[in-house]
Amino acid sequence: MRIDAYNQVAALYQTNKPVNVAKPTKTAGPKDQVQISQAGKDYQIAKQAVANASDIREDKVAELKSKINSGNYNVNSDDFASKLLEKMQAYA
Repeated sequence: MRIDAYNQVAALYQTNKPVNVAKPTKTAGPKDQVQISQAGKDYQIAKQAVANASDIREDKVAELKSKINSGNYNVNSDDFASKLLEKMQAYA
């Protein structure tokens, strides 16, 4: 078979012609709908509020800074020791 005869064979079988693909028909049936419950809406609002909130409580930080700077910040040694022991036991 000769290679240059391919065009003639292709013309016979009409391989260059696009295949007709069936197009989906539009139906007048019901459309899909999504309804979000009030609880879901409230959840999204709360989730957005938490995402927008800062992880640092600026009012507490400012209060502690002012106590440290003025020399009025005192740490209870018993509380400090118990927290230190808790951390040490957590690593053991």
